[in-house]
Amino acid sequence: MTKDLTTGSPLKLIIGFAFPMFLGMVFQQFYSMVDTMIVGKFLGLEALAGVGSTGAINFMVLGFCMGICNGFAIPVAKMFGAKKEAELRRYVANSTWLCIAFSVVLTAAVVIFCRQILTLLNTPADIFEHAYNYIVIIFAGIPCMILYNILAAIIRSLGDSKTPVVFLAVSSVLNIGLDLLFILTFDMGVAGAAWATVLSQGISGVVCLFYMRKKYQILRGSRDDWKIRPSYMSELCGVGVPMGLQYSITAIGSLVVQFAVNGLGATVVAGVTASQKIMQFACCPFDTLGQTMAPYSSQNLGAGRIDRIGEGMKVANICGFIVSAVMLLVLVLGGRALSCLFLDPSETAAIEYSYQFMVVAAAAYCLLTLVNTVRFTIQGMGFSMFAVTAGVMEMFARTLAALALVPIMGFWGIALAHPLAWVFADAFLIPSYFICKKRLQTEEKKLLKCA
Repeated sequence: MTKDLTTGSPLKLIIGFAFPMFLGMVFQQFYSMVDTMIVGKFLGLEALAGVGSTGAINFMVLGFCMGICNGFAIPVAKMFGAKKEAELRRYVANSTWLCIAFSVVLTAAVVIFCRQILTLLNTPADIFEHAYNYIVIIFAGIPCMILYNILAAIIRSLGDSKTPVVFLAVSSVLNIGLDLLFILTFDMGVAGAAWATVLSQGISGVVCLFYMRKKYQILRGSRDDWKIRPSYMSELCGVGVPMGLQYSITAIGSLVVQFAVNGLGATVVAGVTASQKIMQFACCPFDTLGQTMAPYSSQNLGAGRIDRIGEGMKVANICGFIVSAVMLLVLVLGGRALSCLFLDPSETAAIEYSYQFMVVAAAAYCLLTLVNTVRFTIQGMGFSMFAVTAGVMEMFARTLAALALVPIMGFWGIALAHPLAWVFADAFLIPSYFICKKRLQTEEKKLLKCA
């Protein structure tokens, strides 16, 4: 069930690890896509705009949760690469305690202040209740989301990217059924779409937990492994919290952009929402390559194979550049037709906004490739604060687009926000990677001299 990423061809390992995870991401995006398609087709433009207007705050909060889960798995991967099984189990146990604590605190905070957050985002009055009814339920389901993501992250840290896909596939089918049941049969509106997402992911997490307990022998330990260890928690938070903040800081820029989008009216909001849903699928290969590089670099760091980290970076970027060209072609030729999956064909203005937004972003997907592969490699090498700084650069760029470009260029200022953010992030991340690699090589030489 586990997979050693420290030996063999980096290209074969990265593709073999990334492909099942890519399928998993597609299934995960299926949750969101089905919600949006059914809402747009059966509940109308205002309901779709309401769900779409929550995208940035959704990303900020849930992105933080996913970030800490992925970060908690990095020491686990490092111990797996170093063949230290007892240490591995203790990191898993202390990650569990931390996830419980974060679930309780975050859920309470965002549910209580949900209306105030939407008000601060300048959510239009005609879609406000739709936005609230959707996002408050999504926020209430944070424990379900954390449960699945920490389990999936731990499994991936052990080199197994296939198992999480199976559970997400089942959840995707369940999500479709619950969407149709809650919206069409029970007439629950946008709340039905939210409940379908939460329940599907919760079921996926619970089933995954029971499967792990039965199948992964390496995780079976004694009661002593489950003791709360402050030193372990400190190290886990030192990696996980910066990774979570990276998502949240990046999302602050997206919140500012969402504020600007909301100010342009429901038609623009609906068009951008449809485009972002399509882009979530289009960006899955780049996200997959990034998340592959975290366990790959962590395992090789634990095994003392720093040279393989650079080799992996090279092949991952080549794969990403090829996919970037393919995605640009697909979206240029089929972007308008894809927009009609979420928008009624009669909404021609919204469809055109959707098409223009996605094509401008797709032209810069090669930059997004570098953002993901370099950032996650740096995180896997143990330098999470560099990734946080890259998130600050993205936030600054998106804020600049929303506050400076939108007043001058209108919608086109919104369309340029993503490419500008990726330029700023890459300008910081690429030199940072070489600095981090040099530090590790220096430390390795010192250890060899001492030996």
